[in-house]
Amino acid sequence: MKKHNRIGVLTGGGDCPGLNSVIRAVTKAAINKYDMEVVGFLDGFKGLVENDYMTLDLKAVSGIGYRGGTILGSSNRDNPFAFYSNLDGNRVATDQSDRAIANLEGLGLDGLIVIGGDGSLHIAQRFVEKGVAVVGVPKTIDNDLSATDITFGFNTAVDTASSALDRLHTTAEAHHRVMILEVMGRYAGWIALHAGISGGAHLILIPEIPYKIENVIAKIRKRQWYDKKFSIIVVAEGAAPLGGRQVVQKMVAESHDPVRLGGIGHHLAQEIEQLTKIETRVTVLGHLQRGGSPIPYDRILSARYGVAAVDAFASEQAGTMVSLRGQEIITVPIKEAISELKKVDPESSMVEAARAMDISFGDR
Repeated sequence: MKKHNRIGVLTGGGDCPGLNSVIRAVTKAAINKYDMEVVGFLDGFKGLVENDYMTLDLKAVSGIGYRGGTILGSSNRDNPFAFYSNLDGNRVATDQSDRAIANLEGLGLDGLIVIGGDGSLHIAQRFVEKGVAVVGVPKTIDNDLSATDITFGFNTAVDTASSALDRLHTTAEAHHRVMILEVMGRYAGWIALHAGISGGAHLILIPEIPYKIENVIAKIRKRQWYDKKFSIIVVAEGAAPLGGRQVVQKMVAESHDPVRLGGIGHHLAQEIEQLTKIETRVTVLGHLQRGGSPIPYDRILSARYGVAAVDAFASEQAGTMVSLRGQEIITVPIKEAISELKKVDPESSMVEAARAMDISFGDR
């Protein structure tokens, strides 16, 4: 086994509960197990391009495992292969990947651990193709990476959404309203599905199962018929009606994924009020799902991922991502991990269990 002396780490993309736990585990495993030095790049790939970093030692990561956010900072807009900067008063994108690699070499780093989701890992794969030794750690509250059973941060986001539903139940029942909770997830409905079942939602609308507004109204009317004077709807930000389009909040040109979904909750509320005359309120959970301390499950999973990433790097398994399969942490090629998004199977046992409990997906 080749002796490695220094390794870099960065957190890219949107923030996520558990990032600090991974940073802590990477640093402690590298130092205690392999006698490596660790360098953390600040604000994601931006720090890699601009050579902005901090030394990570045992003191730097002491007591951070329970904290949300990331001590390194993050960014979902700074792609080294299309890096935006001001040129003659204009924002211009240029390929700064060679500059980033030169910074790695200048710091004497043997490789890089990239903690990120689909977008960050696509960038990581491009560095792999340029000869950089990279190991990925799957991070996203969306749980949409197909090569791993669970991404860290997902279960904390579900916990946050479930707690919100618990609170919405009481106010919905008190005022006989329809309450809509809009949750994140991009193009996958994992948060909505898990939180909806956990939080006792009556309808769950997800991107994988296009809904019909008449079926949504029918479910609300059915509850009224049985003297249930309120309804709870969880809608994923990427949900859309059959034959319709997802609601786009805005476009961010400098981002790897420029589309920012959002607004389906308010759109749905307007339709429900118009068709039923029932007062309908919307709560957009937004970045509350990303914030706060990770729950114990995510702290443990993050720690396991961090140690496994260092082990993979030390054992010459560059170009891979650590992955949870069953109860074991394995490595899979990054290229495989980003080949497709993991979406909810409409015929899955979880969806069928929800239907058995009379939860509607608006499709029938």
